[in-house]
Amino acid sequence: MIRLFVAIDLPPSVRDRLAGMGGGVPNARWVPPEKMHLTLRFIGEVENGLARDIDTALTKLHAPGFDIELDGVGFFGKASAARVLWAGVRRSEPLLRLQTKVEAALWDAGVPAEGRKFSPHVTLARMRRAPAARLQHFVADHAAFLSGPIPVDHITLYSSFRAASGPVYQAEAEYPLDPPG
Repeated sequence: MIRLFVAIDLPPSVRDRLAGMGGGVPNARWVPPEKMHLTLRFIGEVENGLARDIDTALTKLHAPGFDIELDGVGFFGKASAARVLWAGVRRSEPLLRLQTKVEAALWDAGVPAEGRKFSPHVTLARMRRAPAARLQHFVADHAAFLSGPIPVDHITLYSSFRAASGPVYQAEAEYPLDPPG
């Protein structure tokens, strides 16, 4: 069995800027910059045969490259019970089309459809019982965050292994996107 997800990588300069925001929220476990990414689809645990089928399906995926932009920060749920602090992604039709194509490729490979709506974001921290006022203050302080254009010219299939120090991500394969235009 292997645990997989499909993601868009972020340039080191953007990851470093995001990591530089870390701090000021008690009970937050900040994501190290080298682990920051934009998940297109979490797949979960699959047998090795299905992993090969996923790779084959993603190899056949065709979509043009494009730019995305991170815009602001927020959290999922109520401030008093928030579990994830994130950087948002400015609405992007090419990103939504790419995610739909990834979902279709995975379906063709035999992966069940995702039950949740796609909500593009980059996880900054995971929290447990973070003080709501401090969380809201963090969001207000970083509401104007803009990354600038981030070129998306490939997607990556990652495996994820649980370790005592947290998840370990390993790039299994990269799939180039078509030239823009």
